[in-house]
Amino acid sequence: VQLVESGGGLVQPGGSLRLSCAASGFTFGDYPMSWVRQAPEKGLEWVSGIRSTGTTTYADSVKGRFTISRDNAKSTLSLQMNSLRPEDTAVYYCVRNWGTGWSYDYRGQGTQVTVSS
Repeated sequence: VQLVESGGGLVQPGGSLRLSCAASGFTFGDYPMSWVRQAPEKGLEWVSGIRSTGTTTYADSVKGRFTISRDNAKSTLSLQMNSLRPEDTAVYYCVRNWGTGWSYDYRGQGTQVTVSS
């Protein structure tokens, strides 16, 4: 299993970024997938998840600003992030969900998102 994130960077408050995750080594369409993040000196925070059916769920902190999507034919997961805030600054990870809730068994190497003026 390999998950490779891209698309992070430095953006001003109110700006937008689109993260992508290229998945390989498993049947992507069979698994729910999520984005999690880790801010400096804080624990991992689940951000958003998408079921194999396409059903999406968001943390309250990003609801209405972030949109998760998947392309099963291309084995890619995306996260469109709009109206970014300084508190969104974190390393964002793509994860493959397994087990109960949004538990995961594999995680990518992460991509840094910094929101600052």
